[in-house]
Amino acid sequence: MTNTIGVRRETKSPWERRTAITPALARKLASESGLEILVQPSARRVFPDNDYVRAGARLTGDLSEAEVIVGVKEMPLEIFQADTAYVFFSHVIKGQPYNMPMLARILERGSTLIDYETIVDDEGRRLIFFGRYAGLAGMIDTLWALGQRLKYEGITTPLAKIEQAIGYSSLDEAKAAIRKAGEKIASNGLPDGLPPLVIGISGYGNVAAGAREILAELPTREIDPSALESLDDEPSPHCLYQTTFREEHLVEPADPGAAFELQDYYDHPEKYRSIFDGYVPHLTVLVNCIYWDERYPRLVTNEQLRDLYGGPEPRRLRVIGDISCDIEGAIECTVKSTEPADPIYVYDPEDGSVTSGVEGNGPVVLAVEILPSELPREASEEFSSALAHFLPALAAADFTVSFDELDLPPELKRATIVYRGTLTPDYAHLEEYLEK
Repeated sequence: MTNTIGVRRETKSPWERRTAITPALARKLASESGLEILVQPSARRVFPDNDYVRAGARLTGDLSEAEVIVGVKEMPLEIFQADTAYVFFSHVIKGQPYNMPMLARILERGSTLIDYETIVDDEGRRLIFFGRYAGLAGMIDTLWALGQRLKYEGITTPLAKIEQAIGYSSLDEAKAAIRKAGEKIASNGLPDGLPPLVIGISGYGNVAAGAREILAELPTREIDPSALESLDDEPSPHCLYQTTFREEHLVEPADPGAAFELQDYYDHPEKYRSIFDGYVPHLTVLVNCIYWDERYPRLVTNEQLRDLYGGPEPRRLRVIGDISCDIEGAIECTVKSTEPADPIYVYDPEDGSVTSGVEGNGPVVLAVEILPSELPREASEEFSSALAHFLPALAAADFTVSFDELDLPPELKRATIVYRGTLTPDYAHLEEYLEK
């Protein structure tokens, strides 16, 4: 128990500029809780090193004095040490194959792993997350991609003036640019043949809330999914149409005589089949914000896209903003993740090939894995504010006792995946993925 917390520099991606502890939080932890904050220098982090020094943190490349080390993204295998707790987004709870070597290393070294993704309240609601900022940046980038795709098709719209989120100095600047585009749409209208411009959002959690926050800067009309088919009658060119898909719009019971029940779907997804293909032809943009794993039906399959793009008629669907970014998951044509420097590709349904940019036959797919990093300052500030409550207890914990005796807030204890080199009872099932 050293009452020392280490803040690791992010190294997974050259585009990662976020941090789990801002200089303002470092100052607060030192003054109010008596903690010493060690910070690894970083030329990429959105907050300069000197800001931490002025906040009273100690700048050092060596974090070995800290029994608790916090970060954002996955950490390299060589950094894990015995008797040290690491707190970060590990992306192992689904048994993700690409992170099983990291989990194995944590076990081998006798380290402790606490994952932000599993820090939840008694109702199972996540307490520390970047989800809203994934939605904010994802929707900004999706609108940018749509503007560029339409421009490639020879359709000029105010959306072409929107930049990627990373191109703006702040969220406020991005919103102002989108609002300006919206004012032009409201006054001048969209070109003939484009309306109705429909943006569908799958999901209604934190990520979707961020996406809707951006759409609120545009002239939008909210409609129910059931109204999509009738939109073609008299669509307005002076607005965008927005619709939200909940679980009952995505699937139906495989048994024709059964009724949809949300909890039953969560508990027994194998009893349900996808019905989402009926909505896709009516969408200009699909923004995917849902949690998905292999137990659930996909929203969009490659076979559906082959049918949609295989005929002679022009397709309305231009862009899929896959904010959730599960590779070959809910959106099967998300065949790879991307980074801000090369964020989009066109998926060709005919042969399954992908081409960077907006040109080609098929939907443009946005699949940036680290979307909140495009708004690094605001995302870090909100994240660290949520994390602040737990850090004094983490720094004060005695990680030498047995797991049963470990004195941590219940939210943190439930989020402990590995304790001193052993999978905790709630995560013992990950052993089967390690064996694979």
